[in-house]
Amino acid sequence: MKKRYEFETEAIRTQIERTKFLEHSAPIYMTSSFVFEDAEDMRASFAEEKDRNVYSRYSNPNSSEFIDKVCKMEGAEAGFAFSSGMAAVFSTFAALLNSGDHVISARSIFGSTHTLLTQFLPKWNISTSYFEIDALDEIDAMVTPNTKVLYAETPTNPGVDVLDLEALGAIAKKHNLLLIIDNCFASPYLQQPIKFGADLVIHSGTKLMDGQGRVLAGITVGNAELIDKVYRFSRITGPALSPFNAWILSKSLETLALRVDKHCDNALKLAEFLESHPKVNWVKYPFLKSHPQYEVAKKQMKAGGCVIAFEVKGGIEAGEKFFNAIKLLSLSANLGDSRSIVTHPASTTHSKLSQEDRLAVGITGGTVRVSVGLEHINDIIQDIEQALAH
Repeated sequence: MKKRYEFETEAIRTQIERTKFLEHSAPIYMTSSFVFEDAEDMRASFAEEKDRNVYSRYSNPNSSEFIDKVCKMEGAEAGFAFSSGMAAVFSTFAALLNSGDHVISARSIFGSTHTLLTQFLPKWNISTSYFEIDALDEIDAMVTPNTKVLYAETPTNPGVDVLDLEALGAIAKKHNLLLIIDNCFASPYLQQPIKFGADLVIHSGTKLMDGQGRVLAGITVGNAELIDKVYRFSRITGPALSPFNAWILSKSLETLALRVDKHCDNALKLAEFLESHPKVNWVKYPFLKSHPQYEVAKKQMKAGGCVIAFEVKGGIEAGEKFFNAIKLLSLSANLGDSRSIVTHPASTTHSKLSQEDRLAVGITGGTVRVSVGLEHINDIIQDIEQALAH
């Protein structure tokens, strides 16, 4: 979808058509269905001869506004909004893959996505091969005649590694693969994977897009022909986003740029503090010069995002003491919230993975993931510092 204005302006001014009441802010369309003028109007609408709302499982004015905003932010042609981020991931794969197809995925992905690829898609004879995030040159040898999709998250969850989108785009083009990127950690404000060759981009709207921990949501945007397949699968299977949540998200996107700038500023300051702390083994944040993919991050991201990963010295026992000593920050598994959150990936978001699989993506017993919020940075650092003292 063509962008006419700057990012912030599009986020605020992209709205559905006003009603006869000339409201300034879009209303909530809390309706399951829509009425028709006559029999012919109803027939033509169900036959898709008219572009109009028929049923909120298919489309709704609030969902359409949210989708339009994200499409403009990402430079996408079309999109579909879902009830959660994982609904977006599953529905996108299910709509585009057939029995016998093969997926090549980065090994460092969200735990639920890993479970989907390794336990559920194999039921339909869909297989997955993993490549290491620092070995993109291995992907060529993994491609088979049945390979359909190249999939990755960047930055990764929870290790905050960065994959070279330009390199992935070139590989996908070389082998005629669909490149699907989970852009959740960056948000469309910091990174637009379609510029680098992605066919589809997926977000958990639950994270930075909402930004206040209120609603579950997901969205897939990208190539219109591919989105049409995702849409037709989803209108039958029913994972559509609710109108209320879509309305919340549309309002949240109006402040995305402002919020993410502050998240990134706080996160970089916390990362710099942790890097010099004697009780921390290592710190990963994309815009730290010590990050292994710092130059790649600078090339494709506007700033480093809100998530930091670090390892507490002393392993899982020290990690437990650290978490039990936290006073201000929230112990939760979410991220991208206005409130800072600390998470222990090994026992929460990636607990379903085997210890071997966790270690393969850098998740140790002492690994901590921090989603840095919008509180004053002095208070965030003070709470982390006193917890490390324990």
